[in-house]
Amino acid sequence: MNRSLRLLWIAAAALALGACSGYSPESLSPGTPVAEVRSAMGTPTNEYPGPDGTRRLEYAKGPYGLHTFMVDIDAQGRMTGSQQVLTRATFDTIRVGMSRDEVLYRIGRPAETSALPYQNRQLWSYRYDGTFCEWFQVSLNPRGEVVDTGYSPDPICTSEDQ
Repeated sequence: MNRSLRLLWIAAAALALGACSGYSPESLSPGTPVAEVRSAMGTPTNEYPGPDGTRRLEYAKGPYGLHTFMVDIDAQGRMTGSQQVLTRATFDTIRVGMSRDEVLYRIGRPAETSALPYQNRQLWSYRYDGTFCEWFQVSLNPRGEVVDTGYSPDPICTSEDQ
């Protein structure tokens, strides 16, 4: 599949998902009970504990998805807010020394993971809806701490299949 066809496929898939109900939490307002959030959004892809009995529900939209919605739930089981976290603004809050769990809480699961054996690190890559076809990457040491972050070209846009 050539690059143009691949990009067209990704755009079509994103539009199709956007048209589906439950794709984003836009129709939900603060105070919505968690059961209603789950009914509208479906089963979260992950759930992260927060401070004081709060939690964060992750709704990642697939490995080629460009959006991950986080829905925050208070200790009483009601939604306090939501946000699409796969953005440069959120990525730029990831700092060297943060734990694996802090990264997951902020931006959710990566689209891809890979081992970097020569550096004894794990690399997490996140696709996102940006101006350029690039992805955000986080490098973690064996203790699960961030040692490096950055942006690089997304291979889905730069590789040519035979």
